[in-house]
Amino acid sequence: MDDWEMLYQKAREVQKARKLSPFIEAGEVAAALLTREGNIYVGVCIDTACSLGMCAERNAIANMITNGESCIKKLVAVMSDGRVGPPCGACRELLMQLDQDSGNMEILMDVQTKRVEKLKNLSPDWWGDGSSFVSAP
Repeated sequence: MDDWEMLYQKAREVQKARKLSPFIEAGEVAAALLTREGNIYVGVCIDTACSLGMCAERNAIANMITNGESCIKKLVAVMSDGRVGPPCGACRELLMQLDQDSGNMEILMDVQTKRVEKLKNLSPDWWGDGSSFVSAP
């Protein structure tokens, strides 16, 4: 099983659409990411009536950061119908800010053909290019 298949499977394992309350639904979209250290972190979307929810990608990122990492190699976001898709603009922005090499992160764009796109191609002319990153302690 290659990295993409493994990430896709890990995302599908946590993808369980459910209603948590009259105001919150979760799990319709799931994400899995692979860090430079070789660890996989997952997350699901949380949709709220008041727009304070989170995308699956940002939940996976939070899981990764909680566990002491911040460098992502690969990312997969799985939609409710099983297709994959690119991160939204807010997620792309957070992803770009994580690490000086984030632009080279690979994102699975099509599960059938395994077409991959680098984050920097999804975020052209990013405002932070040229910024100096400080190494984390």
